[in-house]
Amino acid sequence: MAILDDYLDIAKPHFSHIPASQLSITVFKDSLPAFNHLQTSATDQQAIIERLKPFTIISSMRERTPFPGALLRQLPNLKLLLATGTQFETFDLATASELGISVTAAPGRGRTDGKPSLAGRPARPKLDIKKGGSHPTTQHAWALILALARNVAFDDAAMKGPTKGWQSQLALGLTGTTLGVVGLGRLGAAVARIGCLAWGMRVVCWSENLTQEKADRGAEEVGLPAYGGNPLDPEAPTFAAVSKDELFATADVVSLHYVLSERSRGIVGAEELAMMKPSALLVNTSRGPLIDDAALYDALEKGRIRGAALDVFDIEPLPADSPWRSTAWGTQGRSNLIITPHMGYVEDGIMHTWYEETAENLERWLRGEPLLHRLN
Repeated sequence: MAILDDYLDIAKPHFSHIPASQLSITVFKDSLPAFNHLQTSATDQQAIIERLKPFTIISSMRERTPFPGALLRQLPNLKLLLATGTQFETFDLATASELGISVTAAPGRGRTDGKPSLAGRPARPKLDIKKGGSHPTTQHAWALILALARNVAFDDAAMKGPTKGWQSQLALGLTGTTLGVVGLGRLGAAVARIGCLAWGMRVVCWSENLTQEKADRGAEEVGLPAYGGNPLDPEAPTFAAVSKDELFATADVVSLHYVLSERSRGIVGAEELAMMKPSALLVNTSRGPLIDDAALYDALEKGRIRGAALDVFDIEPLPADSPWRSTAWGTQGRSNLIITPHMGYVEDGIMHTWYEETAENLERWLRGEPLLHRLN
């Protein structure tokens, strides 16, 4: 079995109880380029094939390694692909079925057989969102919003740097401002809920097929009233469905929570960025290609908005020579920029829960029992 993209080396203890006579495990802590990315060379594609070709079982972490049909057809030994998370747009499930490869998910609900977690690790609490529970990405989105608004990263760097600086700029207060949510699904609604409850933010939202009725239902599903959730406008919808243009023109903070597809690729481009207020913030914890990279770089380089925070990128891990890694952001008229290494889901509880679920399915496969959470 190959365990892929285990950057922080946390997976192997979850499988240590399986005898070596039954299973040989190889852990890869690095990452290879995405097989089907336009910038991935034929040489790199062959390196991916050679790495994965020997394995009967592969344990993947989210979509860090995509599995398009062209790659699956080059892996004749593969019988079981153990995926994690809930989105599998980069997995060709039809080709996997055709080739007799079983693909399973790890939805993050824990083992079904009652076996305990790893020794010394507390059970992951399960809280309803109406009582404060939320996905780790929700927390990370707000960490980035607050870090931008309150100048946390920039003041920290200034105080520790060679200038030993103090108070880089005024913070942006969020109370009563407008939060624009692009994609009002489970995560978008959770982010909107916090803005509404914590700072009385007006929430506007947009997606291709969003109606006010759906937005009202989204508010109610997270424990808010359909109308009157904003104390500044008690007659208005708590989550107001608006046009895309209105969202980008009026929001003080824009947060992306959209599913990536061919239709949504580049959904934020030069036109949308030009509509934003000079004081606005843009946060992406969803998928890198939702934003036109070149357009965003140009807007930030010219200081057209106050700042952006990116947790996701077109190529991950972010190349060492990426211009996003510059320390010049926030200086000489450039916008502020915070970048994090796709940490939205990299939290102790959910990561270990995924590996626990993966271990349970692996045990079932080795015993010849039906698999859980099958995707094909």
